[in-house]
Amino acid sequence: MNWQVYIILCTDDTLYTGITVDVARRFSQHGDKQGAKYFRGRQPKQLVYVETGHDRSTASKREIVIKKLPRLEKFRLLASEINKVGDFPL
Repeated sequence: MNWQVYIILCTDDTLYTGITVDVARRFSQHGDKQGAKYFRGRQPKQLVYVETGHDRSTASKREIVIKKLPRLEKFRLLASEINKVGDFPL
């Protein structure tokens, strides 16, 4: 299965990182307050990053690495060539 690592910009300007096999479905779930508790106090604003080509294990490991990055490094990642967000219109 093709797992993706994604980052969502929230209405409070925070960045949420997660993994899924269906980015559009997961974004919708976050908007409906299903799943991650992180979205109980905020709303998803925009999908800003998608990284593809992972299995469940590598996606989980990559998610952990990204979550540990400082905010500035996350924004550099958003501007990088590995960002496939344009392939996932919502």
